Amino acid sequence: MTVERRPRRTYTDEFKNQVVQLYNNGKRKCDIIREYDIASSLLDKWIQQANNSGSFKEKDNLTSEQKELIE
Repeated sequence: MTVERRPRRTYTDEFKNQVVQLYNNGKRKCDIIREYDIASSLLDKWIQQANNSGSFKEKDNLTSEQKELIE
């Protein structure tokens, strides 16, 4: 039995921002996840990134320890 994997999807910053705003305006996570067919861990990551730096770019969301290790 072969399990077919979905192709990897990419999301624009605009889409991520829109979904985070829905959550911030009181829409339940489970409803957002179901409606937009995204993983709950992905939504959690976007919410955290938006709250930390306002950016969805990985380099903008590194901890000070991670930045120090890179240097």
